[in-house]
Order: sequence, then C-alpha cells, then structure tokens
Amino acid sequence: MSAGRSTADRPDAEHSTPAASDAADFAALGVPTALVEALAEQGITSPFPIQSATLADSLSGRDVLGRGRTGSGKTLAFALPVVARLSREGRSSRPGHPRALVVVPTRELANQVLDTITPLARRAGLAATAIYGGTSQGPQVRALQSGADIVVATPGRLEDLMQQRHCHLDAVEVAVLDEADYMADLGFLPAVRRILGATPPRGQRLLFSATLDRGVDVLVRSYLQDPVTHSVDPVEAPVSAMAHHVMTVERGDKSAIVHDLASGMGRSMLFTRTKHQAARLAKQLTVAGIPAVDLHGNLSQRARERNLERFSAGSVRVLVATDIAARGIHVDDVALVVHVDPPSEHKAYLHRSGRTARAGADGVVVTVATPDQSADVRTLARLAGISPTVTQVASGSGAIARLRGEKAPHVPPVVPAAENPRAPMRQKAERSQDSGGRGRGRRRPRRAG
Repeated sequence: MSAGRSTADRPDAEHSTPAASDAADFAALGVPTALVEALAEQGITSPFPIQSATLADSLSGRDVLGRGRTGSGKTLAFALPVVARLSREGRSSRPGHPRALVVVPTRELANQVLDTITPLARRAGLAATAIYGGTSQGPQVRALQSGADIVVATPGRLEDLMQQRHCHLDAVEVAVLDEADYMADLGFLPAVRRILGATPPRGQRLLFSATLDRGVDVLVRSYLQDPVTHSVDPVEAPVSAMAHHVMTVERGDKSAIVHDLASGMGRSMLFTRTKHQAARLAKQLTVAGIPAVDLHGNLSQRARERNLERFSAGSVRVLVATDIAARGIHVDDVALVVHVDPPSEHKAYLHRSGRTARAGADGVVVTVATPDQSADVRTLARLAGISPTVTQVASGSGAIARLRGEKAPHVPPVVPAAENPRAPMRQKAERSQDSGGRGRGRRRPRRAG
C-alpha cells in the first residue's frame, strides 16, 4: 500500500452508525452461519453499534478504520472478519507464516483478544496464538512452528521473533491494529510501521482506535487503502451511563474512606499513581478483610495473569491498578471505579473511568481528592467534559454507603506459611516424615554404651 494518500481518502470522512435498536443481526451483516452459531453458543446474539457499523465493509474485504472507545465491542468487530476471511480462503498456514495478524499494545489485551478469537477460530478449523514479552518465548515459537493461522502479538516480542526468523509476515492476508492510539502513547508506532511494512501491500488492514491524534492519522494514511471510516462515539466523550463523583476528604480520613468504598458487593477497580501504592493498597485491603489483587508493571507475567483471572472470575472483587490497566483490560460488570489518586491529565481519567459502564451497563466513578488537589480536579473535570457531583465527606459518611451499595462480608486474610512463626518447625517435621527419616539432616543413631 502506498504511503501517499489523496484528499478523497481522508480518514475523517466518516460514516454514520445506526442506533443499536436499528442494527441488523449478525447474519444480516454477512457473518457466516458457523460463526453466528458460535456466537449464539456464547449468548451473543445482537451486535454492538461498532460491529453493526463495520462488519459489512470488513467482511467484504475493505480496509476499515473503526473509531470508538474501549468497551464498545471492537474485538468482535475485527475477530469475525479475520476468521471469516481465512476460513473462506480454505488454505493452511505454513510453519512460522501466519495468515492473520492482530497487533495490540499490552500482553493483557493480547490474552483477552485471543480469548475472543479462539472459539470462532476453532469453529472454522483454525489455530490462534498470542505472543508477547515478559514470558518465555519457547512455547510461542512452538505455536508458530505448528502452523498458527492467527497471531495476536505485542510489537516488541513480535519484532524479536521476526529478527530471529521464527515469524514471517509475508503470508499475512489481513492485519489488525487494536488500540492504535494507546500504542502511540507507549511509543510503539515506529515498530508498528516496520511490522506493517513486512506484510504484503495488498492485504486487508483494519485499524481500531479511540482517537486519531499522536500519529495515528499518519498511520492510517500510510497503510490503509481507501479506508471506510466508522465512528460510534464522539472523540474523548465520557461514557454517558457513568455517574461521576468527587469526594473531598481530609488526608487523615482518606485511607478509611478508600477502604469503605472498596468494601461493597460489586466489582471495583481502584487506581493509584504508582506501582508501590497499588501493591501496598491491595495488601492493606486484603488484611482488612477485603480481598484484593494488584496489577502493575512490577509483577511477573504469571502474576499479572493470575491476578487478572482472579478478578475476572470473581474470586476477588477488588483490583488495584496503575494506569497500565486503564487501557486494554476488558472486564465486564465493574460497578465502581475509584481514582484513589486523581490522574495527572483528563485523557487518563477517561481511560481509567472507561473500565465501568461497559456494554450498556451503569457505572459509578469516584475521585478521592484532598483539599490541596481540589483545583487540579476541577480542571481535570472541565477538560474531560464532565460535571461531577462534589461532596465533602468524612469517614463513615452515608454518601459513601450510597455509592458503594451493600457491604460485602468480611473475609479473614489467609496468613502465608512464611509469616506463621510455627510454620518452619512444622514444615521441617513434615519434610522429615515425607523423606522417611532419610537424607540430609538425619540424626545419627546413638551407639550403645
């Protein structure tokens, strides 16, 4: 695809999107019967607006630019045409030469996209895999060599495997960029350009982004051929179903108020400014009988996946995160988002807040602000285009209970064995019994006399 774009190809020539009530069903949009059935088995029968808007064009092979906020249903909007195209062609992938590529900014999003694609791919007899950094590349290389048809990848690890010649993009028929604006925020656009440059120029390209700033527009003009553009949300507009609140608190009351907000029956996400604060708050909540997990850049990939799975599955109701989780983490039924530390700029506020009020559900967003932060929070609200309800609260205030809802039962924390002073002796005795008294540390029998 040529780098030059004509005026007629402007990505801002957008198509209107039908209201959800007017949207056609998946079959009427051209989704193959087998995939419609696979969706129905998951209880998915009605498309979201971004899906209604884009599917007819993407299924026909057109390049598509889909603009909508996180949580608008973009994953299925590209997963369906990717699987439909590969199954229609009926070819097999050569080892290390995938036929479809989805590039995402984070490993969490890579796993979530893979979870959406896998049931569809299986129905079509296709194999999908995810490759990302922070974990051993061995299993990922083996998946590529086994002939993965669809690869969901983060830019860094993908380029690593390309340079090692484990992955070749010369057979890619359709390439997808998801959360393109966030990839720009993370500095991935140069890598994305190199990756797209390694795919065949006549392949189909699908790009999904909340905004077109920070270089995303250049990416569209360079790599999408005569794209059809669909926008389902006003750029940077807050989700209308959210109720925005600011709680002005004295510094000495802040910890108790945050704990109180997190203690409800609903699923909550709490955002802190630093990784250390996230880890500490999650531990404090758990000790206080409010089971919580943390998510931030200091965790290993295994720990991140474990914590996110516990939150997604509902075994814990509270996730404490840094801004790494504000984009690309898709968990339904988050009732409450708490900005424990107000974000530094309004776009971060919108991204964080977008974890609630997803898929048409209601949601509550609370910013906890000390008096010295009040002016900054007012500026933040104005730039974000919201008019929050501002309340002066103290610990135990009824306003907290009204937003939190019913309080969850206290859960006694599980004390790790290492923190139990009697555990080492017990573990040593158990090891001795398990070894039958043999091995290192065995006491010699006394000699008679």
